[in-house]
Amino acid sequence: MTAAELDAFLRTELPQMFNYDDLTIEHADGQTCQIRQRFRKSMLRPGGTISGPTLMALADCAMCVVLLSAIGPVGLAVTTNLSINFLRKGQPGQDVLAAARLLKLGKRLAVGEVNLRERRRIRSLTRYQPIPFQILRVFYGNISPYL
Repeated sequence: MTAAELDAFLRTELPQMFNYDDLTIEHADGQTCQIRQRFRKSMLRPGGTISGPTLMALADCAMCVVLLSAIGPVGLAVTTNLSINFLRKGQPGQDVLAAARLLKLGKRLAVGEVNLRERRRIRSLTRYQPIPFQILRVFYGNISPYL
């Protein structure tokens, strides 16, 4: 899927996340993607640092975008594991970029890595995402649900 197709699909399927103009899919090619979240004051936690939940949501969105760009428009892809390493605190007033790449796309699970940055890398995240059974049926033929 192209960035424009992904944007249209996600605005329809996940309007609670993608109906805002602060998230932009800059590119997606089936292996990598980059999305940008424009700075808002609501991203800050006390002390003027970009909040962890904001960064985790952005990383989760980036992984969803790169996975969908690889497998097509499927609304049931969910996260099974997400871990994050906070390398630096996020500075206020700057857009945050999420660069995601697929490490492995298997029959039932996709593994990816997301790097979040402003001007320099601030977070590194690894995420595991199961591939819904409907996708398996489309891409891998008739697969038993008991495997």
